[in-house]
Amino acid sequence: MSVKRKIAVLVGDGMGDEPVAELGGRTPLQAAGIPAIRRAAALGHVQLVHTVPPGLAPGSDVANMGLLGYNARENYTGRAAIEAAGQRLPLDPADVAYRTNLVTIQDGRMLDYSAGDISNGEAHELIAALNAAAARDGLQFHGGVSYRHLLIWRDGPTGLVLTPPHEISGKSVADHLPRGPRQDEARALMELSRRVFADHPVNQARVAGGRRPATQIWLWGFGQAMSLPPYPARYGLQGGVITAVDLVRGLAVLAGLEVIHVPGATGWIDTDYAGKARAAIDCLRRSDFVYVHVEAPDECGHKGLAAEKVRAIENFDRQVVAPVWAALEAAGHPYRLIVCTDHRTPVARRGHTSDPVPFAWVDGPLDPGAPDNASAAFDEFIPAAGIPPLVCDLISSLLEPA
Repeated sequence: MSVKRKIAVLVGDGMGDEPVAELGGRTPLQAAGIPAIRRAAALGHVQLVHTVPPGLAPGSDVANMGLLGYNARENYTGRAAIEAAGQRLPLDPADVAYRTNLVTIQDGRMLDYSAGDISNGEAHELIAALNAAAARDGLQFHGGVSYRHLLIWRDGPTGLVLTPPHEISGKSVADHLPRGPRQDEARALMELSRRVFADHPVNQARVAGGRRPATQIWLWGFGQAMSLPPYPARYGLQGGVITAVDLVRGLAVLAGLEVIHVPGATGWIDTDYAGKARAAIDCLRRSDFVYVHVEAPDECGHKGLAAEKVRAIENFDRQVVAPVWAALEAAGHPYRLIVCTDHRTPVARRGHTSDPVPFAWVDGPLDPGAPDNASAAFDEFIPAAGIPPLVCDLISSLLEPA
């Protein structure tokens, strides 16, 4: 009887970039010391892929759908609907969910889309205060992780043009406020939050401690209830997803995969990389599939921190890719290791682009003579033979049974 192949998909969010002067004209992937990833590229296959279907914005929502083997054109309704699933918040047909950031706006400019990486406890106090002022039948805010929260609004407006706050870092917000039918209602909620937060004890303490206050909420990424074909039916796989963010947790829920919580997973460069690797190894012992998502490189890109982005990529390689691969080898069973990123988050732009990104996979166990020092490029400038494929199509073929 043949042994079923184990599949590990390891995702460094936003690792792709552009040449950076601070890094000697190299991208963070080129500058980083990533021996495990480059060995996988050398001993297996590496190529460029498009992660976002044409016509869709290059968000982590549609890109991670692609990395899980789903074409967002077929199922996607909006980012916040996925995050609602991640928080186990059911959406009725009339409900509209909105991603709700806590942000810092200063002198009319988006100073910080994350309100100084506000803590969960502080954020939840602010969301509770906002609910006390704004909640009514059919409208409620729900606390999430750090600066990432949700508004669920029955019969909320669905014709608004909303801008992700991380795409306007340092820019004036006046031209990016909600626009379209019922814009005044959305703007009124944002203005109300500014008044509620102005003298809140959480913000007073943050300012006193030299930290950025959460000056208001920012609404974006709305969506309505959505569903995905479950993994067991689509690919015959049982497994889990490891991530710090509700977005990817939501994709796990919608895909019928286990959400595996790692206590030290923060979504920032201080995340517990090793804890994620241990959880992934444990998942593979008891199931066929694991998807490990590391947010840190993306956050560094949004903050324009080139050196920190390099460090996050190196941590991902050393503390996630290397130990998970070693465990797969040690088990001696057939496996497929996939290392990838969902999009580029150039530090110069502090936002996402739709340019192609590197994607590598290697099958094992390796031959006994496989060299330890094998190395091949894993970056944005891998030669492409023709137009890079959509990753949802490629990964669907890689998830098929051996």
